[in-house]
Amino acid sequence: MSPWRRARPLPCGPAPLFVYGTLQFPEVLVELLGRAPELEPARVLGQRAAVLPDRIYPGLIPANGVVTQGFLLGGLTPDEWRILDAFEDDEYELRPIPVHAADRHTYAWTYAWTDAVTPGEWSAQRFAADHLADYLARSATWRRDLLQGR
Repeated sequence: MSPWRRARPLPCGPAPLFVYGTLQFPEVLVELLGRAPELEPARVLGQRAAVLPDRIYPGLIPANGVVTQGFLLGGLTPDEWRILDAFEDDEYELRPIPVHAADRHTYAWTYAWTDAVTPGEWSAQRFAADHLADYLARSATWRRDLLQGR
């Protein structure tokens, strides 16, 4: 079986990706993509980065009155979209959402969570302090295995 996921249709063209969890760390992007694409600060309204059961990364879910900070990840190539899509769990759904970046309102794709969450808010600072180093090593191994067809 091919390591490249084909279950989700992927954006074509210059569509940005709104990232709110581990993909907002340039170091993670370098391990997965071999480079860190441009990250533009952005936020989404009515969504929260929820803590997921037994996972160290978040899932974006609807939540009234909440603002989630993140970044727009632009300039992804088709191969980079395929890598990121293969990296994301099956419980994520790739969908367009309204995003606020600088002084403009636009749309971007994001990976929204479709399964159970916990009441807590995910913290990028806690993730960086407690898990980033190990996550980078696991991400590098994951990419190597993907590219070797494992």
